[in-house]
Amino acid sequence: MKKIILFLLISHFSLFSMSTLAETEILDYIVAVVNDDVIVNSALQNEIQLITNEWRKKNRRLPQGKNLEKQVLERLIVNTLQLQLAERTGIKVDASLLNEQLRQIAAQSGDTLQSFRRKMEAQGYSYKQFRKQIKDQLIIRRLQKRQVVNRITITAREIDNFMANQVQQGTVNQEYHILHILLTTPSTPSPAKIKAKQQEAKNVLKKLQQGADFRTVAAEVSDGRKALEGGDLGWLKAGELPTIFSRIVNQMADGEIRGPFRDASGFHIIKLLEKKGGQQSIIIQTNARHILIKTNALMSDLDAKKRLERLKYRIEQGDDFAELAKAYSEDMVSAANGGSLDWVSPGDLVPEFEEVMEKLSENQVSSPFKSRYGWHIIQVLKRRKHNNTAKALRNKATQQIHQRKVEEELRSWLRKLRDEAYVEYRILN
Repeated sequence: MKKIILFLLISHFSLFSMSTLAETEILDYIVAVVNDDVIVNSALQNEIQLITNEWRKKNRRLPQGKNLEKQVLERLIVNTLQLQLAERTGIKVDASLLNEQLRQIAAQSGDTLQSFRRKMEAQGYSYKQFRKQIKDQLIIRRLQKRQVVNRITITAREIDNFMANQVQQGTVNQEYHILHILLTTPSTPSPAKIKAKQQEAKNVLKKLQQGADFRTVAAEVSDGRKALEGGDLGWLKAGELPTIFSRIVNQMADGEIRGPFRDASGFHIIKLLEKKGGQQSIIIQTNARHILIKTNALMSDLDAKKRLERLKYRIEQGDDFAELAKAYSEDMVSAANGGSLDWVSPGDLVPEFEEVMEKLSENQVSSPFKSRYGWHIIQVLKRRKHNNTAKALRNKATQQIHQRKVEEELRSWLRKLRDEAYVEYRILN
């Protein structure tokens, strides 16, 4: 899965952003009431400044001020609703997980957490505020996993049908870079509201066809989750595309804009930036065998290691590996076959086992090493190149179906959460 589901706002917090915010004195007042909470102007303006800096770094034309303000406020409202639900359902993030996430952020810029904090505070940015924002995003990600991701199911028939459709449509291994605009309709819209929203979508399409910048328009009017990224969905596999335009996009030329398409969420407009075909999946498989000695109250780590060292010495002196595996290995399945693991692909075995195996040449026997299952010695017999395309395609199909379902269910869930909330705007019409 690409992913994962809601991005952390880490990339926004460049030192440039920090210093810019530090120099800005913001007048505080309530800009929106969200159920029992409020959003204040300082939070809104800080978020606008961060997003503005990101657009400027990419040399893109900024959305108009009021449109950007409306979009950013809507994102803050949706985040507030999710945090409220997380609190009601008891979702929390402990300090150790939060600190580990912060250490990873600091490491990306080559800092320890302490030096990263000092740099932030030296430029006037609140580390406490940054810490809270990262914590909020971790909570939201955990909430979405519970409410949406963990409820997604995929059947073998779905995978079979999906792969058959891809072959029929000629989209196997195809990838698409897409920009997207969504104009949402209410959960139970009246015919008049549908007609009005459809006309609005047609007006947006006309504006785009007349040369308006798609990313800027998306940031100004789209209700999609990626609106403030210019509607950029990134590179998507064919199966990850929303169902509403999964068949249409393969017929589009690079740079083409199509829409509006309607589904339960509202009206969609898309632009295909580029498409590309995938490659065959060629992997290196290894034919190996091993001997396992488990530790217990009577067999310490040292004892297990010494026993395997003696077995390795016997093998080097000419004893048959397979016969020793049958006599001594405690992996009952492989021991019956002389310790054979047969042909294994990358990812089939635990990482600590594969790490040792990859360093061995053919017929070489490893020194004793420990895994989560006990102590081992391995012998690599042969290696081969293997066309793993069929299996890789099935794995990709599963991931793509899952990703598509997550995106569609998440969009529906967020819209319901928003529709059922009490929201009062204090600054926007």
